Amino acid sequence: MRKPLVHFLASRDNNFNLIRFIAAFGVLFSHSFSLAMGSSDTEPFKLLFGMSFGQIAVDIFFISSGFLIANSLFVKKNLLNFLWARFLRIYPGLFVALLFCVFFVGVYFTTYPLEEYLMDTQTYIFLAKNAVLFWGEEARLPGVFESLPWAGVVNGSLWTLPFEVRAYCLLVFCSIVIHRVIVWSKHTLNDRLLYLLIPLLGMLIYISDYFYTFLPISYFSSEDFRLYSLFFIGTACYIFKDSLVLSKHIFYAAVVSLLISTIHIDLFFIVYNVVIFYVIFYIAYIPKGWIRKFNQYGDYSYGIYIYAWPIQQSVIAFIPGISPLELCLYSLLITALLSYFSWHCIEKKALMFKGRVLFKSKI
Repeated sequence: MRKPLVHFLASRDNNFNLIRFIAAFGVLFSHSFSLAMGSSDTEPFKLLFGMSFGQIAVDIFFISSGFLIANSLFVKKNLLNFLWARFLRIYPGLFVALLFCVFFVGVYFTTYPLEEYLMDTQTYIFLAKNAVLFWGEEARLPGVFESLPWAGVVNGSLWTLPFEVRAYCLLVFCSIVIHRVIVWSKHTLNDRLLYLLIPLLGMLIYISDYFYTFLPISYFSSEDFRLYSLFFIGTACYIFKDSLVLSKHIFYAAVVSLLISTIHIDLFFIVYNVVIFYVIFYIAYIPKGWIRKFNQYGDYSYGIYIYAWPIQQSVIAFIPGISPLELCLYSLLITALLSYFSWHCIEKKALMFKGRVLFKSKI
């Protein structure tokens, strides 16, 4: 079967919920090694492939997000309603998770006297900065988890959310600029190629920096290029949705190429960055049958993502010296309960407001 991506967009029946759930588990799995051992270098995927399960999971999130968010923006054609929908998806669940971190986890585990903890400005910097996200995350609460192997970090998973929020804004900005450029050029330029140029240049810089390390403050700069480029790879796939064909032969070739590339970390890095987007979209839309039943249970990936780290740190505080696999199991059970609550009591209810037409103006 060879069908273009656009063929599948009319229906919401796909495997993205399952893909995001597995990705969220991947982040929890990776962090179990980092947090239990105090180093990310012990994670099995990183030892084998040069990148952790958590990094692969974040890549999956950003490619999927770029695709789905582009669909939301260009279908709605209404900037304010688009931003309102994004707010409802991210912030209500996040606000509750932050309150949980500050007034439950922080209050219980802080080594400060309770009054001093509640009066410390760092407590409310954590709350306020993470509630906004756009200017980055704040990982520390006063006196919390300071003696653990990964010391002092209350919720390290939040570091990707500012990138996500800024990527939404960057997509809006680029769509407006590209539209103006096309109008200015009197349609002599191809807007589809401009959307493709953004991730191609970004990935070229990211991959080049991987081998030659030329960016200033290279780690943080390369993360910028990596995450925004992955997001815009997803966007480009949406823009070329009528041309991007999902074929089992291409999918099998991509998977075989990945397997062969594992003979060398650098080779895997290159092949992985070339084919990962195709593997994601094929799995998202082609496998059907029993696998689609996962959709009826809800979308627990975000809840797992925002609760896993503080739960893992709490488990380590209760059970010093716990092994990574034990930590993964115990924290998954607790985090799954919290993500169930987050989806059914917070996120799902918030999303009910998304369908309301609040603003009439178009982009």
